[in-house]
Amino acid sequence: MKHIVILGDGMADWPVKELGGKTLLQHAHTPYMDLLARQGRSGLLKTVLEGFHPGSEVANLSVLGYDLPTVYEGRGSLEAASMGIELLPGEMAIRCNLICIEDEKIKNHSAGHITTGEATELMEYLQQELGDDQVCFHPGIQYRHLLVIRGGNKEIDCTPPHDVPLQPFRAHLVRACSPAAETTAHRINELILRSQELLKDHPVNQRRIAAGKDPANSIWPWSPGYRPRMATLCETFPQIRKGAVISAVDLIQGIGHYAGLRSMAVEGATGLYDTNYENKVAAALEALQTDDFVYLHIEASDEAGHEGNVSLKIRTIEDLDSRVVGPIYEAVKGAAEPVAIAVLPDHPTPCELRTHTSEPIPFLIWYPGIQPDAVDRYDEKAAASGSYGMLEKDQFIRTFMES
Repeated sequence: MKHIVILGDGMADWPVKELGGKTLLQHAHTPYMDLLARQGRSGLLKTVLEGFHPGSEVANLSVLGYDLPTVYEGRGSLEAASMGIELLPGEMAIRCNLICIEDEKIKNHSAGHITTGEATELMEYLQQELGDDQVCFHPGIQYRHLLVIRGGNKEIDCTPPHDVPLQPFRAHLVRACSPAAETTAHRINELILRSQELLKDHPVNQRRIAAGKDPANSIWPWSPGYRPRMATLCETFPQIRKGAVISAVDLIQGIGHYAGLRSMAVEGATGLYDTNYENKVAAALEALQTDDFVYLHIEASDEAGHEGNVSLKIRTIEDLDSRVVGPIYEAVKGAAEPVAIAVLPDHPTPCELRTHTSEPIPFLIWYPGIQPDAVDRYDEKAAASGSYGMLEKDQFIRTFMES
């Protein structure tokens, strides 16, 4: 049997008063996810272990069954892998957002969803002005970039910018967690402040301001780490001889790299609500022709949650159902070689809070011949009564791969 995970990043949410106390999954029209829940089995999965921040790197590693205390090395090192950057001993990678600061506060974590072309120009400029034999800026996608510090110490406290929207940025500058990390913390804070001086009058930002867009007027590094040591999924699950990951997000591609999954580039994949769902589905179905395992990641709901946009997030959930889950189910339900489907988010991103939380997430598993439980729709409340109960650590992925 082949296996495909369809992951709607940040899709879970809290009850919303304006929706009559329903969550967005409860309110949204999701006939295909409800069908799979009705014909399959459901449960809850704890993706954020105690002591870990509810970041997408933590949650997606958990979904794939990795032991976080053993493999976790922050977000930067995973994104480095997706960019083809092989970290050397003594090198620390750290995620580097381009953000918008207004009136000394973090207005948003994405510089108003700056384009990749604009961001690349800015990151190359910062490398020219601030890079040296110890510091190197690497352009990524949209607002997501990478900073590599040779000799950097990861024992620092960094705040993800999406966790503190509209808060004063100076209160969240990097802090050293040990005397040995003081130099690294000071250097990163110095880079943040220098970037603000350099970026404020850059032509890219002048054009964005003239067009009524938010400027990318600061960097914001967070989630440091060294090169992780991870077994591939093929080593853990012999039935996976070949696998693929499909995502517009560097982080997920990096996890896929260390998990031994090939990354499939998809034209029109943006990581936002305007992503090309149809091309992603086509890539997933193509991969299922040759591969045993596909990890299909859709970022749109998470971004809508960070914006606090309830109507947009509902739209992304309904798009996931009608434009991803539905077409994949219809394509594989009668396949000669059976295909198992799992649908789940990695973590909640409540619109009310505009950042990630660590509550368990709802999941469903369907495959031809599965004995269904009594759950008849897909949402946070319904999944809690599913026959799988509450899973954690590698229990989900092992249960899924045993189907």
